[in-house]
Amino acid sequence: MEIQYSQRLKLMHALSLATSLRDDETPNTNLDEYDALNAADYLSCYVTFKAIQAAGRSPLEERTENFDMLSVYQAFALLNYAFFTTPLAREDINPDFPTAQITIAKTLFAGLPDAELIEIIESGFNKFQLIAEAQVEHWVEFRENLDKVVIAFVIAGTEDDSPHDIEEILPIFGQLLSQFCEAFENN
Repeated sequence: MEIQYSQRLKLMHALSLATSLRDDETPNTNLDEYDALNAADYLSCYVTFKAIQAAGRSPLEERTENFDMLSVYQAFALLNYAFFTTPLAREDINPDFPTAQITIAKTLFAGLPDAELIEIIESGFNKFQLIAEAQVEHWVEFRENLDKVVIAFVIAGTEDDSPHDIEEILPIFGQLLSQFCEAFENN
């Protein structure tokens, strides 16, 4: 039996949450209690956090030294969200970008004042739109590579016979984030 993509996202969300539980907590294994769009929000933040770590970046330092870089992380997370949610259209589930932007920013940058969050959200969305619509070959290739990594991540987390495991794929997100950051550092 073929598993629906929305179920895969819910399973990935549940598995990711389970890895962060304390020993005395019981993971919620009822996938009906998870929402596919919430799963996409969570997974977009999760892979972005992991990418930031893998790339050796420090958002805390960048907040004071290069604040605009925070909006680059926001844009990267939104690109991930777009690729996590695109297959949901086959199940008539449409992404909610306005809500996702806020959720992602509040998750990635918890504790920042609202004025800074608003600036990150607006600037991040502008960068997201710029990259999403760019027809320059390197941006087309970047989007294709990120899409492939998102797909590989979902397959690795939900298929027993996946050729890769999640731990092999997460560093690739870091490599892509590094490329993304370099592009905006050079502008």
